Amino acid sequence: MHIERVRDAASDAVADYARLTDVALRSVNEPERGLYIAESAKVIRRAIAAGHTPRSVLMEEKWFAALEPVLAPFDIPVHLADPDQLEAITGYRVHRGALAAFERPALADPAELLAHARRVVVLEDIVDHTNVGAIFRSVAALGADAVLVSPRCADPLYRRSVRVSMGTVFQVPWTRQPEWPEAARMLHAHDFSIAALALAEEAVSLPVLAADPPERLALVFGAEGDGLSRTALASADTVVTIPMRLGVDSLNVAAAAAVVLYAVALDEEAADDRG
Repeated sequence: MHIERVRDAASDAVADYARLTDVALRSVNEPERGLYIAESAKVIRRAIAAGHTPRSVLMEEKWFAALEPVLAPFDIPVHLADPDQLEAITGYRVHRGALAAFERPALADPAELLAHARRVVVLEDIVDHTNVGAIFRSVAALGADAVLVSPRCADPLYRRSVRVSMGTVFQVPWTRQPEWPEAARMLHAHDFSIAALALAEEAVSLPVLAADPPERLALVFGAEGDGLSRTALASADTVVTIPMRLGVDSLNVAAAAAVVLYAVALDEEAADDRG
């Protein structure tokens, strides 16, 4: 690595970090440019530990000592800036003091992820990056094997998703799935039963599913507000709902995912066997 002090916030050298608050711009351009942004020393370390390759780092000098050991093997620029410069570059106050631009890894073949999985989470068109990150954190904590995201789902490697997930997006295998009903055919070909989480008259209660869950189970969660599409519901083998009290009809999708994953979690011995 080589150290460079930021002299000009508009320099092309730190262009990867410009205007990070513009969600529409970043969610479109980051995949096209082959990069994603990791925020905070903890998340940067987790990305490197997962085998991802940084292309540059932008940070306050006080964070350098904590990150120097993991950055030392890479021939990359490390840009040091004061807090005002960081805000001028990114468009927001960088409270965690360190950002890194990483090369975006190639997406896995969905069939490869499904081959040895028993619990899979499917995210259909969830557009809130915070919810996507929170779901990944629950997947990591509660033992699902992989996440499949729809073509229009928010990018799990968007800066906010990565931050909210606490870097677990680097630990949980994930990829994009095809559109329904092709996605359903793929899941069924790998012997998965598809359970869609939705409010519907024919839905079974979560405790019923949890009492005798299928050996291989794909849990499908839909977009905030609109819920799952008709095609997704038609592709499901079962529609499941979480029992509610006091007139509440539903939970935030990230909270719902945590509840459902806990209810159908594999036993600890099986989880240990998966590593």
